[in-house]
Amino acid sequence: MGHTSLTALSPLDGRYAARVAPLRALLSEYGLMHRRVQVEVEWFIALSDAGFDEFKPLSEASRGLLRGLVQRFSETDAQAIKEIEKTTNHDVKAVEYWIKSKFESRPELLRAGEFVHFACTSEDINNTSHALMLSAARQEVLLPALDGLVGTLGAMARAHAAQPMLARTHGQTASPTTVGKELANVAMRLARARDRIAAVQPLAKMNGAVGNYNAHLAAWPDFDWEAFARRVVEERLGLVLNPYTIQIEPHDWIAELFDAIARANTVLIDWSRDAWGYISLGYFRQKTREGEIGSSTMPHKVNPIDFENAEGNLGLANALLAHMSQKLPLSRWQRDLTDSTVLRNMGVALGYTLLGCDGVAKGLAKLEVNEQALAADLDAAWEVLAEPIQTVMRRYGAANPYERLKELTRGRAITREAIHAFIDTLSEVPAAERARLKALTPAAYTGLAETLARRELPRRGG
Repeated sequence: MGHTSLTALSPLDGRYAARVAPLRALLSEYGLMHRRVQVEVEWFIALSDAGFDEFKPLSEASRGLLRGLVQRFSETDAQAIKEIEKTTNHDVKAVEYWIKSKFESRPELLRAGEFVHFACTSEDINNTSHALMLSAARQEVLLPALDGLVGTLGAMARAHAAQPMLARTHGQTASPTTVGKELANVAMRLARARDRIAAVQPLAKMNGAVGNYNAHLAAWPDFDWEAFARRVVEERLGLVLNPYTIQIEPHDWIAELFDAIARANTVLIDWSRDAWGYISLGYFRQKTREGEIGSSTMPHKVNPIDFENAEGNLGLANALLAHMSQKLPLSRWQRDLTDSTVLRNMGVALGYTLLGCDGVAKGLAKLEVNEQALAADLDAAWEVLAEPIQTVMRRYGAANPYERLKELTRGRAITREAIHAFIDTLSEVPAAERARLKALTPAAYTGLAETLARRELPRRGG
C-alpha cells in the first residue's frame, strides 16, 4: 500500500493535510534539516569573522554560496541528507557532510572544511534549530490564527453588544447579559493568552558537550567563547543565549511556551462548549451550505460540527503539549535521548492546535443570532428580577428582602404579573423606586454588559 493522504496514519497528514499545510515546512523533518543547515552555516561564517589566523574571513562569494544553501534549501536537498544519514546513522553529522559536499568547487571553502561544526555537539545545532522552528511557527502561523480569532470575537462582541440574553449559571436561569458581552469575555481571555504565548523568550545554547566550552577552549584558550556564542545566538539567529546548560538546553522555555499555548487552547475549548450549548438552546442559528448534510438519516439536522471538531482537536493538542511540557525539562544527568523523539512531535501538537483554531473560526463564521429565541427565553424568566428587587429592598431597609424573594421565586415559574404584585406590597420602598422596578424587564436588566462589550480590545503586539 502506497503512502497517500488516504493511507496516512495521522489525520494531520491525511484528512486534514491542507488545513495544517502552513506548518509543514516549519515543523516537519524537512523544517528541522533546513534550520540545522542555517545554524551550521551561521556558526561557520561567524568563526571566519572571529579573527583566528587559521581561518580568515570568507569572501563575499563564499558567503553567498553558503547562505544560498539556506535560502534555496529544497526537498531534494533534504532527501540528499537522508541518503547520507543511511551511512552515518546520525542525522546531524549527515547535515555536516552535506554542507561540506557543496565545497568541492570552491578551494577557499575546501581548506576551511573542518571548521564546519567546529567544537559543536549535536545539541548545539538541534536546540537552536528547534528554537528557530518554534519561533517561526509561532510568528508566522499560530499568532496570526489567534489574532484572527480575537479580531472576529471582538467584532462580533461589538456587533451584538446590545442584544439581551439570559445568562445561565449552573445551567439555570441567571441575571441577564448580552450576546456581545459573552463574546467579549472570550475575546479578552484569548487576547491575554495570546500575549503570554508571544512573550515567551526562545532560549538557545552553543557551548559544547556539557555546557562548559571545553573543546572551544582546547583550541583557543584565550578567546572569549561565551561572548562569541552570544553574538551568534542573539545577533545572527535572533534567539536568546542561555548561559547555564548541560549538554542540552534544558527546554524550560519550550515547556513555558507549550503551557501558554495550552492555556489558549483551553479558552477555546471552553468557548466551543458554550457555543455548542447556545446553539442547542436556539440562541444561535447556523448558516447552511448548499449540499451539506448534517445527518445521514435526519434531513433537518444542522449539527455544530465545527465546534465539536475544534473541542476534540484542541483536547488532543493539550494532551500532547502537557506531556511535552512535563517531559522535556527532565534529562538524566547531562544528557539522555528521550527528548529527541518527543521533540519530533511538536509539529503534531501545534498541528492539532491549528486545526482547533480553524474549527472555531469556521464555527464563528456560521453563527447567526436568533433574536426571537433570545427574547422568548428572557420573557419566560421574570424570576431573574428577584435579584434587583431584593437589592433595592436592602437599600431602603426592608426586612428580610432575600428571604421574601426566595419564598416568592425559588423553584417556581414567575410571571410579570406576580413580580409586579410583589413590588406593590413594598411599602418600605419609595413610590418612585417601585415604579422604576415595575418598568424593569428581564431584557433591560443587563447592567454594564453593552458598555463592556463595545470596548475595543488592546492592540496586539509581539
